[in-house]
This record gives sequence, structure tokens and C-alpha cells, in this order.
Amino acid sequence: MYTLLSGLYKYVFQKDEYCILILGLDNAGKTTFLEQTKTKFSKNYKGMNLSKITTTVGLNIGTIDVGKARLMFWDLGGQEELQSLWDKYYAESHGVIYVIDSTDEERLAESKEAFEKMISSEVLEGVPLLVLANKQDVERLRSKDRETRLQGVNEGIEWMVKCVIRNIHRPPRQKDIT
Repeated sequence: MYTLLSGLYKYVFQKDEYCILILGLDNAGKTTFLEQTKTKFSKNYKGMNLSKITTTVGLNIGTIDVGKARLMFWDLGGQEELQSLWDKYYAESHGVIYVIDSTDEERLAESKEAFEKMISSEVLEGVPLLVLANKQDVERLRSKDRETRLQGVNEGIEWMVKCVIRNIHRPPRQKDIT
């Protein structure tokens, strides 16, 4: 009887938790993406004033619930000296979001190098990867025909949720809803 009730409790009150890394160079917009995601997917979250966001030293953590899944985001600092720490988080991650600053042409080669180093890790084999070209709304990048609203956050997160749920090689962590 206990097993039946315990199973029912888990079915009703637990969410599968997935850890998602947010990586990219410093000032690519990783923390802004995380804040926008939390604002869009969390009912009572007002969000930070985006103009107050500074360079991440270390890590920012954010959590959202999407259906029966709970996504825990680890937004890691992108400075060169912090990139050496990224691989310490790979084994625990269920997905990776790599953010590129599309306005910073001078650092695209550096971003490509960091990206290639990241994807060459065998630990990330089979882990879903979402690449975001951020700051597409910057005035000098706009064309007359281009819509300038925030695009891709919902679609990207929904795609990531589908991928991590289907990934049999990285089972979720179980967390109570409470």
C-alpha cells in the first residue's frame, strides 16, 4: 500500500529536473537571456532591470517550470579565465544553450573557438545544443522588413524541453514540487 501511495505522490507532486548550461563569451547576453526566460515562463517573476545586469563572475542560477519539467539554468561567466571551468559542469548538464553576440564581429572568431572547444568534449556527446544569435534587435542590424520584437525565447526553450525529455542517455533528477 505504501508503494502505491508513494508512487501516486511522486506522479502528482514531483517534476523531472533538467540542468541547462548557458554558455558563451562575456557580454554575449547570457544573463539577459536567462532573465527574459524567467520573466516569460514564471508567473509572478517581475524580472531584473536589464540595464542593471553586469558581467557574470562565476555563475547565476535560475529555475523555470515548463509542463511537468523543471529547468535549472546555470549561467556561467564567459570571460576567458572562467571558460576553463565550463567543463566541470558538463557531466551534470542535460542541455546547453550557447549565446553569441551577433553585434560583436571582432569577437566572432573567439566565440567560434570557445564553441568548438566546448563541443569537442566527449562528455557533452548526445546533449542537446541550442545556439542563439543574440542582440538581433540592435538598431544597426535591423532591416525595414524585419520584425524587432524578442523572438526565439519561447521556441528555443520549448525545443530544449522536448529534447531533454526524450534524451534517454541523461535521465532527469527528481525534485518535489513544493
